[in-house]
Formats: sequence, C-alpha cells, structure tokens
Amino acid sequence: RSSAASDVYKRQYIYHILKTFEELGVAAPILKAIQEMGYESPMPVQEEVIPFLLGDDNDVIALAQTGTGKTAAFGLPILQKIDVTTYHPQALVLCPTRELCLQIADDLNDYSKYIDNLKVLPVYGGSSIESQIKTLKRGVHVVVATPGRLLDLMNRKTVDLSLVKNVIMDEADEMLNMGFREDIESVLAQIPEERQTVLFSATMPPAILAITKQYQKEPVLVQIQSAHRTVDAIAQFSVSVPMGRKTDALQLLLLSKQPKSAMIFCNTKKMVDELTEALCLRGFSAAGLHGDMKQLQRTQVMNGFKSGRNTILIATDVAARGIDVKGVDAVFNYDLPQDHEYYIHRIGRTGRAGKTGAAYNILSGRKQEMEMREISRYTKADITEIPVPTSKEL
Repeated sequence: RSSAASDVYKRQYIYHILKTFEELGVAAPILKAIQEMGYESPMPVQEEVIPFLLGDDNDVIALAQTGTGKTAAFGLPILQKIDVTTYHPQALVLCPTRELCLQIADDLNDYSKYIDNLKVLPVYGGSSIESQIKTLKRGVHVVVATPGRLLDLMNRKTVDLSLVKNVIMDEADEMLNMGFREDIESVLAQIPEERQTVLFSATMPPAILAITKQYQKEPVLVQIQSAHRTVDAIAQFSVSVPMGRKTDALQLLLLSKQPKSAMIFCNTKKMVDELTEALCLRGFSAAGLHGDMKQLQRTQVMNGFKSGRNTILIATDVAARGIDVKGVDAVFNYDLPQDHEYYIHRIGRTGRAGKTGAAYNILSGRKQEMEMREISRYTKADITEIPVPTSKEL
C-alpha cells in the first residue's frame, strides 16, 4: 500500500475497533456513573454526536429515532461542560412533553451521580410553578423544559438564560407538530448567540429546515439509520397463552429451541427477579440484570453470560442499554416493550454480524396481541404465530 492508503486504512480500523466512551472523551466521573448503569459501548448516535458536542463550536442536526440512545448522546457532553461553581443555567434541553422532560432529567441525574453539586431541573406545565421558581432561585445548572412553561418563567423574569452555552432541541419535529414553533423562537431569541445549538429530529420537514437556517451556524448533519434493517436477518415468532402461563410457555420454548445463548426481556425489575428465580428453580442456567443491582453484581452477571457460564440473561431495557454481547442465538420478549423502537433494539441482539437469529414474543390476552400487530406494522416485518411446543412433542 501507498502511505496515504495506509493512513486511511488505519483511520478506518481505529474508527471501527475503538468504540469506548473513554475514547470518545467522556470524563471519569461520568464514565463511572454510566458503567454502573450498564453502558459498555456507545450506540451509533452516541459515537457520532459526543465528539462534536465536546468540541466548542459545532452546531449539530442529528436525524435519529426514539430509542436510539439520544439522551446519552447529548447528555454526557453537556454535563461534562458544566461549571458547577456557577449556579446559573448553562445548558437548556427543550422537549415536547412532560413525560419526556422528566425522563431526560432523571437520566441526566443518573449520568451526573458522581459530579458533586450539579443540579438538573425539569420544567413543565401541570406542576407547581412556584416550586420550580424556588429551585431556580437556589441555582441550577441544566434546565430540561417544555417550551410553554419555560416561556412562562421567562416572562415572569424568574429564569436567567444569559449564561446558556448549550441548547438541545429533542424531538424537534414533534415540538413543531404540537404547535410550539413560536414559543421555541421566543426562547431562542433570548439566549446568547454564542452558543452550541443541537437539534434532534426523527424527520426533516420544511419547518425544521427553517429553524435550522435561522438558529444554527453551519451545522454538521449526523444521520443515524433506524435499526429496521437489522430485523431482516431475524426470524420472528409469537405464541399466545392464557394469563398466568407465560413462564410455562417460555420453559417449553427454551427446551424446544435449545438456544446456546438467549436474552429474555422484561419491563420491570421485579419481573426480572421473579423470572430469574423461576427459571433457576426449573433447572436453567439463568441470571438477571437490572438497575437496582450493585456494579460488582452486574459485572459478575455479564462476565458469566459472555463466558457461557450462564446461558440465559434476563434483563430490563435500561440494564441492557449499551451492552454488546456477540453470538446470542435467540431473544425472548416475556413482556412486549412499551416503545416500538425498543423492540427493534431488543431483537437486534441476535442476528448480528451476518448471522441469522430468532425472536420469540410471548403474549397473553387481546391487548398484547393487538400491540404485537402494531409492532409488526411498525417494523414492516412478518411475525409468525406458532403453537407452544407440547410436553408430549418434547
């Protein structure tokens, strides 16, 4: 190879192999917190966006769906840039709903667990404005807000955004659909122009382009493909069982399909614990993983699964985020995820690196069967209904 070609090769090799949060520039206190949360390697949106946001002046447009790891992509860098000695808002996250507002604020608090005195305040309608004003007076560093309530606080002169250096607009297309454009423009007009403006959106309608043109300077476009394509290599099945018989059905599926390595997803920590105990009592080598476990426990569970000591890992979505395990033969959804994009990320644990995989969904009742049909439409995938294997067949 010529030396130029060799350099390109090295750069590509480094880009594809070195995928740790540390190498992206994430600082030690935040690394410690996210490792405890189970983040092992960055998701694509995090790998692309974090280096830009840790830089000083790049405005960014990130086209990414919900459930792709966006909160950490903007959350880790903005927290890292906060000066905790100055008790004024330095970062502002705008989002469309109070639920998302609370979720983002909770995540930012988790990420900043080891940064002393860093304060995050969710600001949204439908809750006491007086209590939000009191907290603002005491001093906060990051404000996560719905546009309407933030504008109300600005009009009352109870929030000072003159030191804001980072503005994040999450689900910007959704905010515009909900009629927040004027509010957003009023907010941005009162923030210093010397700032970094980052916009996350699932789509790129003309209204988003107009905001980009008006409020961003030569933004970098980061386009993250939705994980829909990974679904093509995965055979997907569903079984319907009476209420209270899901664990029996799961046992029969595991005995019938005999995966060497399987991941089972539940929606709650309680269900992870109960199912882990039930499968262990039935003779399976299973281990559970969720957010209430201490870091040492989590590490032991992951090492056991990766080494093949435990063949079954039972986890919540939060615990499984950022975990990269190769060679999973099958994924079982004991509970269907509440977010369709999470379904894609769950089943995408199998069928990796060109291999085929299988996903099994265990359903009880009409409501879950209807949810399964919605997921099938959303993912544009065929999900084949199969009977539960019988003891006699086994």
